[in-house]
Amino acid sequence: MIVAISISPSGADETGGVSESVAEAVKVIRESGLPNETNAMFTNIEGEWDEVMAVVKRAVFKVAETSPRVGLVLKADLRQGYDDGQLAGKVQRVEARLS
Repeated sequence: MIVAISISPSGADETGGVSESVAEAVKVIRESGLPNETNAMFTNIEGEWDEVMAVVKRAVFKVAETSPRVGLVLKADLRQGYDDGQLAGKVQRVEARLS
């Protein structure tokens, strides 16, 4: 499965930014060892249901250490017969159709 998540604290810094808290969540995700990638809006994580959801939970709780309220947006793609390598595989299939 692949999940795209966005975790955000309820409060921001003096500029309105949340990058410090987001960086803490991304650190948890990267340390998990699961395939992942971060872009401007989401972090994508690939793995089995239980292991991905455990990482999401740890990342949310990490942000909750410094924020009384945490927002989580999660989108999941579960596709039978497609396991590892889909972070790149999905993009490759689209790119191939653009050629």
